[in-house]
Amino acid sequence: MEKELMLGNEAIARGAWEAGIEVAAAYPGTPSTEILEAFARYPGVYAEWSVNEKVALDVAVGAAYSGRRAMAAMKHVGLNVAADSFFYASMTGAEAALIIITADDPAMHSSQNEQDNRRYAKFARVPCLEPSDSQEAKEMMKAAVEISEAFDTPVLFRITTRIAHSAGLVTLGERVTRPQKLSEFPRNVPKYVMLPANARLRHPVIEERIKRLEEFAETFPYNRMEMGDPSLGIVTCGVAYQYAREVFPEASFLKLGMTYPLPKRMVKEFASKVDRLIVIEELDPFLEEEIRLMGIPVEGKSIFPICGEFDPTVVREAAIKAGLLPLEARVEIPKVEVGELPPRPPILCPGCPHRGVFYVMNKLKLAVTGDIGCYTLGALPPLSTIHTCGCMGAGVGQAHGADKSGLGERVVAVIGDSTFFHTGMPALLNVAYNNGKTITVVLDNRSTAMTGHQGHPGTGQTLQGGKSSEVMIEDVARAFGIKNVYTVDSYDIKGVEKALKEALAKDEAVVIVARRECALLPEVRKNYKPLRVDPEKCNGCGLCFRAGCPATLRSEEIDPKTKRPKMKIDPLLCTGCEVCAQICPRRAILFRAQLD
Repeated sequence: MEKELMLGNEAIARGAWEAGIEVAAAYPGTPSTEILEAFARYPGVYAEWSVNEKVALDVAVGAAYSGRRAMAAMKHVGLNVAADSFFYASMTGAEAALIIITADDPAMHSSQNEQDNRRYAKFARVPCLEPSDSQEAKEMMKAAVEISEAFDTPVLFRITTRIAHSAGLVTLGERVTRPQKLSEFPRNVPKYVMLPANARLRHPVIEERIKRLEEFAETFPYNRMEMGDPSLGIVTCGVAYQYAREVFPEASFLKLGMTYPLPKRMVKEFASKVDRLIVIEELDPFLEEEIRLMGIPVEGKSIFPICGEFDPTVVREAAIKAGLLPLEARVEIPKVEVGELPPRPPILCPGCPHRGVFYVMNKLKLAVTGDIGCYTLGALPPLSTIHTCGCMGAGVGQAHGADKSGLGERVVAVIGDSTFFHTGMPALLNVAYNNGKTITVVLDNRSTAMTGHQGHPGTGQTLQGGKSSEVMIEDVARAFGIKNVYTVDSYDIKGVEKALKEALAKDEAVVIVARRECALLPEVRKNYKPLRVDPEKCNGCGLCFRAGCPATLRSEEIDPKTKRPKMKIDPLLCTGCEVCAQICPRRAILFRAQLD
């Protein structure tokens, strides 16, 4: 059979397609983004970037109610946004399979927390599946579809960053479609209308359903015992299984592909066959607690870390420290001598349109509430502008709260264009409704840049390449009743400063849309034109470095008067945005027009 090297995310997409899923929706978020991008390329499917995760799940639910197999994909914190929909979907079930993919992020490679979303499965009483490699990721999507339809339940499909972004060989299969489809939307009020009277009747149904799923878990083929040395028994799941097998090759294993509900008889049988039982799982002691509730002595987080991502070294070192392995089991990783490397802190890209806005905010010493996106890097020196970052859309609400607290200082909220459509609009509407005075700066770089330049309602480009209307942020703000709406070019330092100063002088809400395309978009990249420095004019004042552009460097030439190094520009990095040229008081940096 044909095989292909696939990321876990790509394998999930392939598995969804092979299992006959027809409708998929998501909001891009690392480490889940590639699932929808891959799925959208298969024939006979509909896929979309929704404005946020809740909407994405509602779209999938509507499709599943209509008899079409459906899925919604999101990163772990996205399930927080979609929680309302997740819980009602558990209560109602659907007419066809409904799969919710959650991509957890141990070690927070690209996230503000590392929550363990297996908790959501137990909370909502839905089964949770966890693959341990790309092949399982594909095959278990098919299993998820079968479980969903057999038990009339949504299925939570949990992966982690290492599964999402590691590649493995995957055996490809054929697409299997669901033969029966509804011709009209169901009119089943007791099942789908969650009025309290109906919901009270549905609750016992889902409790009975989880009992039947417990029985099913006993025969689920991805739950299996692998007996070896009985002196040590390891219960594990997901990518942690791979690490555990490498570190304890002789041990006995209970590998769980369904981590909720647990196959209790299987767990008890396995525990009875081993002398010592431990759990190796990333993040929360989820399995450990479930097993302990069964009255079975078990160890887990007393040995292995509760924070961060596992790898074989982490597992091995924890095992050695706990006496599970001898000191001789330590594997010395060969060190490569590379010499002294300069520090490489995260930084906005050369030519990033956000840089000029943050430079001005820093200059004006503004208090700024931030948000999730590339622009969060504005918190770092030398820009040092963002003072809060909580979750998507929080900055606008926080600034409004500061305003209403009577603080006295005007607080500016910064939010990206995609995030504005995600959860920023309700927050801005709240400012308008409650007569707030918040200054909201929308950094519109014409894409969902942080996750790979996906489209959103403001770009007019859908996931599958279709054209749609471009929603203007200014029009939305005015529709909310905000009278003071400015549009500025993010590269125009004077224009940005003028708009901010005018906003600060007004005793009412203001929206400033700072618009300029992301410097990494293909249509922008082909117009790069590196700037140059006139060494005769540069005296090494260093003001240009306050913009924090990696293309601006200190040269080896020292100014004879100031005794400071003069500035130079790396032509391989410079995009020609001219922000540094506008900052330079001596006009030592040549503008693009001067280079012709």
